Amino acid sequence: MARRAYDHRIRELVCVTGDLTLARALGVPVRTAQSWLRRGTPEVVSLEDGGDGAPALRLAETLAQLARLEGDVRRLRAVVRLLATVIGVFGLQLNGQRLPDGAQKLALLAALQRVARTASLTTALRLVGLSATRYRSWRRRSVLCELDDRSPCPRRRPSRLTASERAAMKDFVTGEEHRHMPLRALALHAQRAGRVFAHVSTWARLVKERGWRRPRVRVHPTRPTAGVRATRPGELVHIDVTLIRLLDGTRAYLHAVIDNYSRRILAWKVAAKLDPANTCAVLAGAAQEIQALRDAGAGPVETQVYADSGVENVNRDVDALLETCPLRRVLAQVEVAFSNSMIESWWRSLKHNWLFLHSLDSVAAVEKLVAFYVEQHNSVMAHSAFRGATPDEVFFGHADAVEPGLVEARRKARADRIAWNRALECNQCHGLKPPTVAEEGQEAA
Repeated sequence: MARRAYDHRIRELVCVTGDLTLARALGVPVRTAQSWLRRGTPEVVSLEDGGDGAPALRLAETLAQLARLEGDVRRLRAVVRLLATVIGVFGLQLNGQRLPDGAQKLALLAALQRVARTASLTTALRLVGLSATRYRSWRRRSVLCELDDRSPCPRRRPSRLTASERAAMKDFVTGEEHRHMPLRALALHAQRAGRVFAHVSTWARLVKERGWRRPRVRVHPTRPTAGVRATRPGELVHIDVTLIRLLDGTRAYLHAVIDNYSRRILAWKVAAKLDPANTCAVLAGAAQEIQALRDAGAGPVETQVYADSGVENVNRDVDALLETCPLRRVLAQVEVAFSNSMIESWWRSLKHNWLFLHSLDSVAAVEKLVAFYVEQHNSVMAHSAFRGATPDEVFFGHADAVEPGLVEARRKARADRIAWNRALECNQCHGLKPPTVAEEGQEAA
């Protein structure tokens, strides 16, 4: 409750007359008037001009100083509001966070105590998100030198490693002569050498905490950044088989052929067992698709078939089929330019984006799901490598008009979006006008 203040002349009048009715008529409570009568009339120092102008001059200086202080208070309030807003927006709170360093805790406690001299400690704790219980706990622990989560005082933990032992551990971990040893063997080797007698878990903890890096950079051959790429549809295809586990524990095998240039699935087949006849069936289907391109004058003379060395791809049946078709088999390898990674990537997309989202309880269910995804992949799903064209459009030569149409559509959509947003107004900008040059200069000053 705010304390009420009264003019000193009212108090003097009540004390001289002793009339409580007069005090009640002037709006003074009876208890306050009785208190005035008990304490008597106080001495009042007036700042009225006594003739030489000194009291009035002091009053003017006081008012000027008061105005400056009020301006400082307004600026400080604005800064505090800004800091509180930044803390609230970016979530700079101590709720649920640990502050293990004792020096940081001491600095925060000192700052809170400075704030408590002029403002409410509860407000300061709420601002930084520190509970009163945690604050009191830190105050108690600061007296006992226990603010650190792991106390730096050696006397409190006499069994901790010494500085020389930690330095020896660092030399062992980061030294070139010991980089071939695993950490467990390194800990035992340090004990055999009489340098450090510590458990391997202590070694692992210090390595993690202090960021010691072992000089064990592995040297790998340079991997190709891009695999083999065809220059026209039907020039190069990939064939592979993947295993799909069903809910009852049985397996289904999916054979597929993908065109390297267009990423189009040319042929596929789901079977309950791994049979070379299935490889021959998908190769024959792919050969028919490519032959249709040749008949239209767009296909290559010979097609390379990239396959791994599995038994389903290297057998007498496949060899006999390749002799009757213009197909030449190339055995793909791992992490080389002519790998089979393109169809492996398609297996991953098929399984994780579609098959694994359904109950695979039978070969028929898998075949139905694969048929849907192949149709979507070939004719619906646009490929980023083709600037928005589908594999079917690329395979059949209809992709040239796709990218210009998308560019024009994006340009028009952006223009429509800008026009729509500029036509709207929010509650804040409604009725406002941009500042003039003079107003901007005044604001900068």
